[in-house]
Amino acid sequence: MAVPNYTYLKLKMPGPGGVITIGTSFQRVYECEVKCYDHTVAIVASGELTAIRREVTEEAPDPKKSTGSFEPVEGSKEVLIDLGIPEGKVVRIGTTLSSK
Repeated sequence: MAVPNYTYLKLKMPGPGGVITIGTSFQRVYECEVKCYDHTVAIVASGELTAIRREVTEEAPDPKKSTGSFEPVEGSKEVLIDLGIPEGKVVRIGTTLSSK
């Protein structure tokens, strides 16, 4: 049954002896707004953190399971980094990449 008036920062509600009017200042409104914002950010962050934890635990690899060896993938070739040194370092590049 309360009626807020945001222009004048007043809240009016019926009381036992008539209308009760509650007022405040712009500074107090700003302080409350900052506290509400910080509280909201903390709630949202904790919810997101819980969701991220669930995703990470679902996608986390099993450390006891063998992942295999470091064999080159099909569709890759070795290219010398320095053409002047025949036994130099090589890099593997994919041959199945698009032209983009």
